[in-house]
Amino acid sequence: MSGLHNLKPNRVVKTLERSGWQIARHTGSHVILSKEGCPNILSIPVHKGKPIKQGLLRKLIENAGLSVEEFLSYYK
Repeated sequence: MSGLHNLKPNRVVKTLERSGWQIARHTGSHVILSKEGCPNILSIPVHKGKPIKQGLLRKLIENAGLSVEEFLSYYK
């Protein structure tokens, strides 16, 4: 099992911040993260009471330049 099921959006944002991403803005129900020197931005949906689906989370991790193992090492 990968450990990527039922993760809360706020904890995912904190995990990506630990890996070097910064909150650029919070627009509506999405948090936009950016990283200096990286052309990608990450848009994380933050809907109260709803976890991030596993497929979207895998794509966010890939776009962040992390492996699933690296992501889970930052997830505390």
